[in-house]
Formats: sequence, structure tokens, C-alpha cells
Amino acid sequence: MAPKPKEKAKASAVATPAISIEDLFTSLNRHIQRSEYEQAVKVSDQILAAAPGDEDAIRCKVVALVKADSIEEALVTIKDCSKKGSVDLSFFKAYCLYRQNKLEEALESLKGQEGSTELMLLESQILYRLGKMDASVDIYQKLPKSTIDSLEINLVAGLVSAGRSSEVQGTLDSLRFKATSSFELAYNTACSLIEREKYKDAEQLLLSARRIGQETLMEENLADDDVEIELAPIAVQIAYVQQILGNTQEAVASYTDLVKRNLADESSLAVAVNNLIALKGPKDVSDGLRKLDKLIEKSDGPEKFQLARGLDLKLSQKQREAIYTNRVLLLLHSNKMDQARELVGALPGMFPGSLIPVLLQAAVHVRENKAAKAEEILGHYADKFPDRSKVILLARAQVAAAAGHPQIAADSLAKIPDIQHMPATVATIVSLKERAGDTDGADAVFDSAIKWWSNAMTEDNKLNTIMQEAAAFKLRHGRKEEAARLYEQLVKSHGSIEALVGLIQTAAHGDIEKAEAYEKQLKPLPGLKAIDVDSLEKTSGAKHAEKGPNAGVTETYEAKSKDKAKKKRKRKPKYPKGFDPANPGTPPDPERWLPKRERSSYRPKRKDKRAAQVRGSQGAVAKEAASSSDTKSNQPANPKGGSQNASTVQSKASSKSSRKKSRK
Repeated sequence: MAPKPKEKAKASAVATPAISIEDLFTSLNRHIQRSEYEQAVKVSDQILAAAPGDEDAIRCKVVALVKADSIEEALVTIKDCSKKGSVDLSFFKAYCLYRQNKLEEALESLKGQEGSTELMLLESQILYRLGKMDASVDIYQKLPKSTIDSLEINLVAGLVSAGRSSEVQGTLDSLRFKATSSFELAYNTACSLIEREKYKDAEQLLLSARRIGQETLMEENLADDDVEIELAPIAVQIAYVQQILGNTQEAVASYTDLVKRNLADESSLAVAVNNLIALKGPKDVSDGLRKLDKLIEKSDGPEKFQLARGLDLKLSQKQREAIYTNRVLLLLHSNKMDQARELVGALPGMFPGSLIPVLLQAAVHVRENKAAKAEEILGHYADKFPDRSKVILLARAQVAAAAGHPQIAADSLAKIPDIQHMPATVATIVSLKERAGDTDGADAVFDSAIKWWSNAMTEDNKLNTIMQEAAAFKLRHGRKEEAARLYEQLVKSHGSIEALVGLIQTAAHGDIEKAEAYEKQLKPLPGLKAIDVDSLEKTSGAKHAEKGPNAGVTETYEAKSKDKAKKKRKRKPKYPKGFDPANPGTPPDPERWLPKRERSSYRPKRKDKRAAQVRGSQGAVAKEAASSSDTKSNQPANPKGGSQNASTVQSKASSKSSRKKSRK
């Protein structure tokens, strides 16, 4: 009986007809149309088993694996096919690496390929993700505009991310598109207006984008919740504009509503949470840390920190950096220095070209009272990257000034060429150098600023202000000739009354004739002719006039001549016999003349605390206290009072004895 099933199996195998490759491709196409990607992979394997190396089957399998999010398996398939050398799958390999966020490898695999539209689009997206916005925009501008859908949306997004928001309107005009042609384009254009600080216009365009989006998505029969999820980025951006415009309560309400309802994509929720934490500041540190802990994950890999739920791929570098920055600041506010130090140490590797990690490192050192270390870190970065060190030098100046290092603060400000000769910067540097005792250096700062403004071809020239302050500084520090020269230049060039007064005051110290000559240019004040200057100089000055019939009348008092105090003759001190002032020995006790109770070494005797202890039940009176009260009450002045007190004591004693008896 055993051989019979084998014969049946052989017979059925012979009877089953082989499926043709055409039928397999038909089945493969049907699965792809129905988005049944796992079945499509199985059918592709059947085709490859029947026809190894079939190019269409290999491509269909790789695409189906990518659609099914089996990126690692797709890379294995590409690698196996590359070894055989039958099909060129470099584009698919680059896309899979891009999906795994291995952007540099993805860009490397595209080298040497023909510049097809798909390849250019992928390369532009990789560059966009790498933060190379200008290169990404350049590729988009080379693409054929008629063959790509939504080209204008991605192009505007690239321009905004590249910091070229001023080119957005010109690009839309050249493409003949209106900003309100779609809600995505309206949103991206509003972002460009935000970058240009046109917040009111951006708010109006964002409201239009939300209205257009609601109409468009409702026509596609989407559910209300799905519509809100699609328009969540617009809602977050509207709240951000409200925040910038100072409508804090409205912004907080919008962010809170988005977070509570949870009707938004993960990236929009992350931005809303981060902005809400930034608005609250250090008010609720624990709640902010708890919310950020849900966004940041700690791993054991080469990157110690990463954002949860794939947010690293969905958020821009600026957004990710803002989340980590807020977490560091919250850790500093909560005094969790170990965690802050660990996170700050990982940030330079995560954002290599950014200034924020350096500033956060300095902030941690300042919080640990290591201002010198913070100044060293900021100074080293400024020397290494002088072209982008403006913010770093400003931070270094702030840290040094707060730590009491005015010279370092002044040197830091002097290294910033953009603001070096502005009046506020000049005043700050001069003040810092004065505090450091470097008067010559402060004077040189004024001289350099005067020379710069003398050659500056600007409408708002600050030469008058700088020269006025420089002259006052020189006069204050005894450089009267230089001060007089500056005042004289101001009088001749600008005719300033303040400069004329300063010139007269300065010249009066050395050249009285010049002072009198310039004094004649001052307008006379009414009533000065009736005043006797000689008698005015002998007075003690003007006094406050009280209101009344004698208001405005000042009394003058002649100064009384005082005899000069006679100088006392200095005498040598007399010492006791045998006293050597060179070796005085132990000095005497300075409190030796004070009573003992007033000396610092005096310690009173301890009282016997046991005498004050009360024995007996609660409310009982000590025997000594009772006896003292009896003696006080039995004074002859009031005999009646004594009998009354005695009776009360007896009644208390009797009641006490009665209570004791009743307990028995």
C-alpha cells in the first residue's frame, strides 16, 4: 500500500501544466495595480526562477520591496544582482540609501550616472536633506518645468530653506504661478514672507492657505480629522506668527489645542511642543522636560541621541537643533548639569557647522562658574572661524563683562568689524577699557571711530556724536588741548551749542583770550546785566526759593573768613622701660579694660534646669512657685487677698485628693 501515494504524486506532477512567463507577468501587474507588494515579490521570484536575470522582473521586485518598506531586503537584492552584472540598479541603490538616511553614500552612488529627470530630482532631494540648499535649488532650476508636477512648490521650499526668500516672488512670476494657486504653494510662500519678517502679510497668506486647503481636501471627500491632519503645518505656522507678533495667549492656545487633540502629523506636533516650551520658558521646567523626553531617545550607537519616531528624517536641521537646544536650556534651569554636559558634548557631532553647540558649551561652563573656560572655548572658535564669529564674539564679550574681565570683553568687541565704529559699540568698548584702566586704549578707540566716520559716505553720519563724546572723554582725562581741538572742529563744522560751551570751558584752562572770543558767540540770557558777578562769587550759592510773596528773591550771605587750623606737631610715642618696638611680642588683650561679662570670651554659668522641671499631673503648680505666690499674696497691704489665695490653693488640693480617691 505504501508505493501507491508516490505513484499518485508523480501522476499529479506530470498532469500539472507549467505556468507561462506571460501569465506570471500578468499576475505581477495585477498585484502591483492592487498595491499587493508582498505578493508581487513572490511572483517576481517565480519569474526569476523560470527566467534568471530577467531585467523587468528584477526591477519589479526591487520596487515592490521599496513600496513594502523592506529597504534592507531591497539593498540585498540589488547587491546580489550587481555581482552578476546583469542590470544597472545604481539609481535604486541611491534611493534605498536615501531612505535609510545614508545621504553621503546615496550621493556617491549617483556619480557617473546620466542626468535623467528622476536622477536629478533624487539628487536635489538628497542635497536638500544634507542642508546644501543652494545646490538643491540650482538642480531644480535646471529641470524641465513642463514635465514635472508641483515643481514650483518644491522650488519655493528650496529657496526658503537656502535663505533666498527674496527670490521667491521673482521665481513665481517667471513660472507664471500665483501664490494662491494651491494651499501648498501658499504655505511655502508665506514661509518666505516670515523669513523676510513680513509677518502681517504672512499671516494673511497662511489664513488663505488654510481656507484653500479646506476646500480642496473636502472636494476629495476626506474626513474632517484627515483634513485637520493635512492642514496641521499651516496651523502651527499661524500660531508661530501670532507668537512673533506678540499675541502670546492666542499662540499658547493654538499650540495647546494641537497637542491635546493630537490631530497632526508627527513633525508638526514636535514643532508645536517645542514652540510651546519656548513660550513658557523656565516657568514649568519639569513639564517641558517630560514633553521633550518623548521626542528625544538615547541610544548606544555612534549617535548617542536621536529623535523618536523617525523625526530626524522629517524635520529640518534648524528644527532639530532647536529641540536639542531647548532641552539643554531646561536641564540648566533644573540644575541637571550631568545630563546637560552629556547632551552638549554630543551636539557638535550632530550639527558640525552650527554655532549653537559652541554657545551651549559656554553656557554650561558659565553655569558651573567657569567663566574663564567659557571664554577660552569661544575665543578658540572665533580664531578658527573668523568669518562666522560675530555671535561668538558677542557672547564672549558678555561672559567676560559679567565675570569682571573688562579687557577681554573690550578685545572681543573690537574684533567685530561690522559694529566696531557704531556709537553704542564705541561707548561700550571705551567704558570697558576705562574699567580696566586702559585710558590710552580707550582714547585710541575714539580716534579710530572719528577717522572712520570722517571717511564714511552715509546719510546717517554719527561723526558729530562721536566727536562730542571723544572731546568730553579727553577733557575728563586731562587732555585739554585735544579736547579743545575737537570742540573747535565741531563749532566750525556743525555750529553746535554744546560744543561751543565745551570749547569755552576747555579753553578757559589755558587760553583765556580764545575762551572770551568764543564766549561772545553765546546768546545773552535775559537779566544777567543786573547781577553783580563779584558779589555772586562771594555767596554760598543759590537756594531753593519757596512759593509766596518773596518767591524769586534770593538771599546772599557773605562768607565768613575762617582761621586756618594750627598744625599739630608730631611727637614720637613714649614706650615703657625695656620695651623694644621692633620686637613688641604678643599684643595685649584689647578687652582687658572691659568687665568680664562684656568680653567676647565670656560664657555665663549654666543654670540648673532640673530646678525648673514640674512634677505631677498636667496643670499642677511647682512647690517653689506656689510658695513664692503665697509670699507675694500674704503681704500686709492686702490681707483679704491672701485669705482668698489660700482658700483657692486648699480647694485645688482637696479636689486633687478627691480625684485620686475616686480613681481607687
